[in-house]
Parts: sequence; C-alpha cells; structure tokens
Amino acid sequence: MNADANGVALTTEPRDRIGQPMTDLDVLLAGDVCYEQPMADRTIAWLRDRAAAGQSVLLGDPGRPYLPKTGMDWVIRYGILESGPLEDTDARNAIVWRVAPG
Repeated sequence: MNADANGVALTTEPRDRIGQPMTDLDVLLAGDVCYEQPMADRTIAWLRDRAAAGQSVLLGDPGRPYLPKTGMDWVIRYGILESGPLEDTDARNAIVWRVAPG
C-alpha cells in the first residue's frame, strides 16, 4: 500500500536470494532477520558485502538479540504496536539501520 501511495513499483522474489550478487538493485531492504544467530550471521555478512559493492542497504529491526553491535548506522526509529501472541510486549521500538560495508 505504501508503494502504491508513493508511485513506486516493487518486485518480490519468493525464493532465498541470500548470497547472490543482485547487482541490478540500487537499494536492498531487509527486515527482522536477526532473530536467530545462524540467520543473522548469514544475512548480515551478505548485506555487508552488498554495501561494499555500492548498494544502499537498509535493515529494519525491532531489537532482536542477534543484531550486530557495530557497523550499523541509525537512520530512524518507529514506535510500533505488536499484533501477535509470540512477542513479549504490546509495543516495540523498531529501528531502520543503514548497513555499513564489511
């Protein structure tokens, strides 16, 4: 809905693309990928590689435990309401980070 409201075309890909160069993209967006150590390690390494290749890489994270402590530049913070029973709180601060090259 946001893309439609802003006149932006989005393309989604339902398969795992982590590790692929994806050189046809100017901006790479990732969200909530730091909830488990193996996923975070694999994804963050790839995102840093993409940033080093010159892509703008943004990562949205609601404070997951495996978010790296370094190499992330704060962009903006949002207060969000949680909607599912799996979360430990009714509200959370989600932060958008710019991933620095690795």
